Amino acid sequence: MTAAAIRSAARIRRVTLNDFRSYASLDCRFESAMIALFGENGAGKTNLLEALSLFSPGRGLRRAELAECARRGGAGGFAVSIEVEMDGAAAQLGHGLTPSGERLFRIDRAPATSARAFADHLRALWLTPAMDGLFSGPAGERRRFLDRLALGVDAEHGARANRLERALRNRNRLLEEGVADRRWLDAAEREIAALGVAVAAARRETVSRLAALIAAGRDDASPFPWADVEIEGELEQRLALEPALAVEEWYRRELAASRCRDAAAGRTLIGPQASDLAVRHGPKNEAARACSTGEQKALLMGLTLAHAKLVGAMTGQAPLVLLDEVAAHFDPKRREALYEELQALGGQVWMTGADPALFDPLRGCAELALVTPGRATLV
Repeated sequence: MTAAAIRSAARIRRVTLNDFRSYASLDCRFESAMIALFGENGAGKTNLLEALSLFSPGRGLRRAELAECARRGGAGGFAVSIEVEMDGAAAQLGHGLTPSGERLFRIDRAPATSARAFADHLRALWLTPAMDGLFSGPAGERRRFLDRLALGVDAEHGARANRLERALRNRNRLLEEGVADRRWLDAAEREIAALGVAVAAARRETVSRLAALIAAGRDDASPFPWADVEIEGELEQRLALEPALAVEEWYRRELAASRCRDAAAGRTLIGPQASDLAVRHGPKNEAARACSTGEQKALLMGLTLAHAKLVGAMTGQAPLVLLDEVAAHFDPKRREALYEELQALGGQVWMTGADPALFDPLRGCAELALVTPGRATLV
């Protein structure tokens, strides 16, 4: 589905930071759908993207502990506020951390329960240099990436995945302690079975829709090769053949039967926490992990663009796309193709790069801001 199906697109018009990372204070206004931040390494470009990424559920693009986001030398907390415009209406969103460690969320200055409340106003996705080793790295990184894919279209997915992690830790503790009363383990495993199937189903649905979208628009000549994606996991495979309730009951029985084995291993060995995202380079029909570094970067960029289109197609809202130091990876021809693809998404895009020349093709259609320590100045 193309950007023509998108009914709305959020635009961040103002960003205000207080004691966030390297910024004692910052107040910047923007008008364009394309924002390019440039400046020396360490100037604070990624910090600004991270502040925006925290309007999405989870721990942001760095996956940092929130206390790490507070400025050194500050009071110990931080505040981030943005003014978002969508469909002609404006909203003020805010998140922060108090010096005592309390997380705060605000919509139009009224309290909100969590970052999930921002989903009606803003959906964000991102790509960072830390993700370059996604295809060749450990499966845990791909599961996190997979959960970000699902979170883009289902704001509740993150909460379910977090509850599953807590439930698994609880079962592991019970097994380690050798709890004699089976009822404790029975209860823990019923919770894990319900949450595990819900998480697996959301992941499977997202990947299935993503694969269909990619297949519908694949182009072997594209500078960003299309990806063949699927989930490798027993729960996900069973969900393709059986009703969710049947899979849940099967999973519960398997958990009960594997207590001795899991106790010896020190962890639960079966379930969505053991699944993996399998990615192949479509035009070459080759596993992504076997591709060259350049091919992997282009493949990951293509996958990110496809995900952005999926979010727009499923929610009717073009996502906010945050790209940290991405343009420098590509040659000039592929870089120009990337900018064309990004503009066609219909949403607002924020990019960073050390060299302003990287963004020369965008002059006249994007706002460029020079980032220096503690400051961002439009040029």
